[in-house]
Amino acid sequence: MKKLSLLIFVLVSAYAGSDIQARNLSAFLSYSSFNSPEGPYIETYLTIAANSVQFVKKENGMFQATVNILMTFKQGNDIKAFKKYELTSSEIPDTSNTNFQFVDQQRFAIPNGTYDFEIQLADKHKTVAAMPYTQSIALDFPADKPSFSDIQLVRSYTKAEVTSSLTKSGFDLVPYIYSFYPEKESKMFFYCELYHVGKVIGKDEKFIISYYFESFESNLILNSYSRVKKETAKDVNILLSEIAIGNLPSGNYNLVVEARNQQNELVASKKVFFQRMNPAAQIGLADLGSTEVANTFAERLNNADSLREFINSTYPVGTGLEKNFIREHLKKSDLKTMQQFFYGFWINRDPRNPELAWKAYNEQIYKVQVNFGTPVKKGYQTDRGRVYLQYGPPNTRSTQYSEPSNYPYEIWQYYTMNNNQRNRKFVFYSQDMVTSDFTLLHSDATGEINNPRWKIDLRNRIFTTLDLQDTQVINSWGNMESDYWELPN
Repeated sequence: MKKLSLLIFVLVSAYAGSDIQARNLSAFLSYSSFNSPEGPYIETYLTIAANSVQFVKKENGMFQATVNILMTFKQGNDIKAFKKYELTSSEIPDTSNTNFQFVDQQRFAIPNGTYDFEIQLADKHKTVAAMPYTQSIALDFPADKPSFSDIQLVRSYTKAEVTSSLTKSGFDLVPYIYSFYPEKESKMFFYCELYHVGKVIGKDEKFIISYYFESFESNLILNSYSRVKKETAKDVNILLSEIAIGNLPSGNYNLVVEARNQQNELVASKKVFFQRMNPAAQIGLADLGSTEVANTFAERLNNADSLREFINSTYPVGTGLEKNFIREHLKKSDLKTMQQFFYGFWINRDPRNPELAWKAYNEQIYKVQVNFGTPVKKGYQTDRGRVYLQYGPPNTRSTQYSEPSNYPYEIWQYYTMNNNQRNRKFVFYSQDMVTSDFTLLHSDATGEINNPRWKIDLRNRIFTTLDLQDTQVINSWGNMESDYWELPN
C-alpha cells in the first residue's frame, strides 16, 4: 500500500450552530496495485474527515455530506481510465459530533505502465473549487518471473459471504488507509499476493515466504518481529497475516515480505513503510545485561562522559528502540550499561567488525560537525547533519543565501535513497541569521516532513499569508527556489 498524500487539503474549520463550517476538505488517499488473469489493477483507498465537509439537512430530517470526486489515469494527453462520482457520508441526526471519517474504495483495471494519476475533490455543498492532486504511478507485473503485489494494510477481515469491492481471495478486507499506527493499535494485519513463483522454482515445489519489520533508517531486521511460512508454488500465492505490535516502540519501519527458494535464494520481495507511535514501549535493560563487552573495543571506552556523547551521536541512525534508550535511559545509565548498549549497537550493524563500523561513522560525525555545527547545536543535532548521517552526502546541493525575498536556503537531491527511493529532495532554510541553523522545511522522501506550503514559508521573510490553503507564491524578482527544486545543481 502506497501513500499519496497525508493531507490533500489543510483543514481549517469552525463550529457554527448545527453545522460544521469547513473551508478546506481534509482527506487521506493511498493505493495498492495487484495482478489478475484479466490484467493488472489498482485499488484506491480514500478517507474524508467528516468535520471538514458541509452537512446539509435532508427531507427525512437527517444530515448528510457529499463530496464530488474525479480520478483519472493519464499517459501524456491520453486518459486511460477515469471515474467521476459522488461519495456520501452516513446520515447523522445532528452535526454536534462529526469526529469520524467516511471511506471509499475503487478499482481501476489498467495495463502495465507509468501513469499520471490525478484526483480532484470538492465539497458538493460549498462553492470552493476543486483542487487537483497528482502523482506518478507505475505498474510492472512481468509474466515470466515472480513478483509481489503491493502490501495492503488491513484494518480487519472476514470470510466473504458474497463478493463485493472489498473481496479478494475469498475474504472481505477492510483497508487500513493510513501508514501510521498509534499506541492504541496492538496488531498489524496485511495482505499481499505472489505471482508466478512456480516459473522459477517449478510448479508445486516448496518455498518459503518470510515477513518481518526492519528499521527504516538502517534496514536492520527486528528478529522478534520476523515470521516464516512454508508454501507450495501456485500461479498465485496468498499471504494474509498479522503481527502483534503492542511492544513495538515508536519509530519508522518497513514491513518486508520475501519469497525464497529451498536454497534460501531470494526470488521476490516487497516492502511498505509505516510509522509507529508507542511511547510506552521500553528497551529491555535486562537484555543489555547479557551483552558481553570484555576484550572488546567498547570495554576500552571507559570515560563515562565521552561514551555518553558517542551514544548521543548515534541518535540519527538509531532504531526506534535505540532512540528510546537514548532519550529515556542514557542520562542515568552507568558505564557498563552504556558499554553494553554501544557494543550491541555496532555489532548489529557489522557483526564481523563493529569497531570499524563505529570508526567510519565517527568520521562522518566529524564532517557534519565541521559543516553543520552551530554555536548552540552539535552537527549531528541539526537537520542537515541528521539527513547527512542518515542518507549520506547528497548528489547535488544547491545553496542560496541572499535572494531578495527568501530566507537563506539549501536544496539537496539524492538520486537514490535506501535502495528503493529515487530522485528525492530536501529543502532546508534558516530563519536565524545569527546561528545559521538550517531546519528542514520540506521533502518528498518517505518518512520526512512534507510541506505543500514550503515556497510560501520560504518567502515569509518578506511576504506573509494567513490563508493556510494557499500554496502559490507571489512572484518576486531574483528568487530561484522553483528552478532549483526542478533542476538542482
